[in-house]
Amino acid sequence: MPYHKNKQQAFQAAQQGFTDVQNSINELVLDGGSYGSQLSHLKNEVNEAYQQIENALEVASDTQKEQLQKFKTDLESIVNEVNGQQ
Repeated sequence: MPYHKNKQQAFQAAQQGFTDVQNSINELVLDGGSYGSQLSHLKNEVNEAYQQIENALEVASDTQKEQLQKFKTDLESIVNEVNGQQ
């Protein structure tokens, strides 16, 4: 999704990116044959979500910034958890 200067659109893109990461985590099967492929997909989702959050932070309201920082913290926790399982 292209970067938008509109605060609400940027926030919604970041929120969707975070949701996509959560969905990918839920689909991750640790003992499945496609784990490597799933992990690669998750990595792409996380990178995209980080970028969307950073873009949204540039134009966000104070309330949105708080939520975006929480998304960022939660993403870091997800990355740490997945890295610990490898």
